[in-house]
Amino acid sequence: MATTTRVPATEITGVYGALLKTMSRRILGQVPDSAGVLWHHPALLKDAMGFGRKVESWNRLDRDLATFASMAAAGAIGCSFCLDLHYFMTRNHGVDEARAREVPRWRESTLFTPLERKVMEYAEAMCRTPVTVTDELSAALLEELGAPALLELTFRVGAMNMTARGNVALGIRSQEFAASCGLPPLATPSAVG
Repeated sequence: MATTTRVPATEITGVYGALLKTMSRRILGQVPDSAGVLWHHPALLKDAMGFGRKVESWNRLDRDLATFASMAAAGAIGCSFCLDLHYFMTRNHGVDEARAREVPRWRESTLFTPLERKVMEYAEAMCRTPVTVTDELSAALLEELGAPALLELTFRVGAMNMTARGNVALGIRSQEFAASCGLPPLATPSAVG
């Protein structure tokens, strides 16, 4: 499903481009429109992908918490591409798909633990302008997670914030990756926030 982006996609060419298209098709089943948009500046795309792989290699924060935090941040910013991609990737990460699909409406859902709720609250608070993270929330997470995991949470949400805001600004939208593998649609986002 092609979307209209604010910077038109360009043809992905060359050896690195062929590798990018092959890996995208293998992992996602298609080459995302965003790849063609970012191909205008291949070094930027390569560095962004490298940074994303580094973020995914961090391991001090529980995988489910990391996924829920990233999805909550993407939802707070309104990046349908990020939400859809993370929902699609839950299978690769072993995250419960039913719970992942509830992240956009985590406040109303009964599927999340108190810690998971605090993590998503923190993620959303980080994405507001100005940031609304409180001392009390930070202290509670520090006590429950420990310093390394809280630092990772903070920087994962910061990385998602950068990516999601860039995607929204460029008009990069969901390409229905989750639908392509038979996953049900994501829950409707909560009106509270």
